[in-house]
Amino acid sequence: MSIQETKVRETSRRPVAKLADIGSPQSAIRNPQSAIEAGFTLLELIIALGIIAILAAGAIPVARNFIKREKELELRRNLREIRKAIDSYQLACQVGLIGPLDKPPQENMCYPESLEVLVEGVIPPNQVEGRIRWLRRIPKDPFTGNTEWGTRSVDDDPDSIAGGSNGVFDVYSKSTEKALDGKTPYKDW
Repeated sequence: MSIQETKVRETSRRPVAKLADIGSPQSAIRNPQSAIEAGFTLLELIIALGIIAILAAGAIPVARNFIKREKELELRRNLREIRKAIDSYQLACQVGLIGPLDKPPQENMCYPESLEVLVEGVIPPNQVEGRIRWLRRIPKDPFTGNTEWGTRSVDDDPDSIAGGSNGVFDVYSKSTEKALDGKTPYKDW
């Protein structure tokens, strides 16, 4: 007698309850007790959902701070880019790379008339073609969502919010929000 025939005979001699314990798909149908033990209880599901809710409640403030921190980094980067362009414009004016037609008035101390001058550029003296540009575009303020920045001129106070008429010396955000430290407004950056 072969080994397979022996297994078939042993299996056929087992009672029905023993067959249900083998683990076939029909075992849950034949034995209702095993179907009850196989699932999760309502208590286990409620506990699992409670744990997930607690973790989600802790993750939401972290995500909000992460988004605000990213906006702060973008604001710093944009302010640095604009200020660097203003300084480069002033240096080019002092060195003589800006022609007399594009040169700002003397009271501006070689600072640009507006931020748009940095984007439009100027024609260098003794050149027919080509423009010197300091910015490709005016960066957006991440907190206000537009390209309007507060400007200060040379004769303004460092804390003034009204832009003077003697060129653009400095820029600041027009946002009224405060930084993550809770004290510093973004307009003071």
